[in-house]
Amino acid sequence: MKSKRTSIGGQALIEGVMMKGPENIAIAVRKPDNNIELKIEKIKSLSKKNKFFTLPFIRGMVGLIDALVIGTSALLYSAEFFEEEIPKDKDGNPKKTITQKLFKDKAQDVEMILAVIISLSLTIGIFMVLPSFLTNLLKERINSNFGLNLMEGVVRITIFLIYIVWIAKLEDVKRVFQYHGAEHKSIHCYESGMELTVDNVKKFPTLHPRCGTSFLFMVMIVSILVLSFFGWPNPLVRVITRISMFPVIAGITYEINRIIGRNENKFCYALSYPGLMIQKYATVKEPDESQIQVAIESLKAVIPENEEADLW
Repeated sequence: MKSKRTSIGGQALIEGVMMKGPENIAIAVRKPDNNIELKIEKIKSLSKKNKFFTLPFIRGMVGLIDALVIGTSALLYSAEFFEEEIPKDKDGNPKKTITQKLFKDKAQDVEMILAVIISLSLTIGIFMVLPSFLTNLLKERINSNFGLNLMEGVVRITIFLIYIVWIAKLEDVKRVFQYHGAEHKSIHCYESGMELTVDNVKKFPTLHPRCGTSFLFMVMIVSILVLSFFGWPNPLVRVITRISMFPVIAGITYEINRIIGRNENKFCYALSYPGLMIQKYATVKEPDESQIQVAIESLKAVIPENEEADLW
């Protein structure tokens, strides 16, 4: 196979890797007994149901929703293999959670939806709303609306970097970041046209320009420009603006990342460089052979028969 840029992307999980191809999603998890559990599902994306959702900018908004739902579901699935012993009632039966009691067979779907809502709310609250309130404290010293939005962006990026560096030091998260490296290395190997073997995958770098980390950093940059058009209104309007414009910012960022991913010129490299550095020093670690094996299993399961079906 010739070298190419693939649209296949993934996510590191708890002792596992999720890969999303053009047709399937695969989750590979290294279980406590050292065997690899592989789960394959057909993609049920909005973009599969209506061509409108594949239009430029719209596809980025839809992709954000898909990534949250699929990523959260995969993370919860991987966590099931490492849960502590479930408490039992007086009859020896596993105790049911509140959602299991209320929603029964739908409990798992409800728990996933709640996890997505909480995750999205925390993301918007910490990285979109909080920087706005902190920057407002400097309103008397910064006279221009653009200056306030620029400072808000600086505060947002600072909070993001502090958060990334902090979680990177947690022992359990380090394992996840190693699987992140395994995901990147295996995709590099696949894009190069080489056979997906452990020895081949080990030769490739852990950094990848189309990583979600780079996407998140670019969101921070794009938000400065987009939100500047709304000036610096009162706190309530600012909160509404930042929440309502978040999907738009994601859509614009997605298109920028597509351009970066397709080109190798100096300008695109400069745009991707900050994200690559965040990967290097925080979110991506060198994996071991067992972790690479998991990534390979997941990737192989989503490679389409048609070689052009997953072109970036």
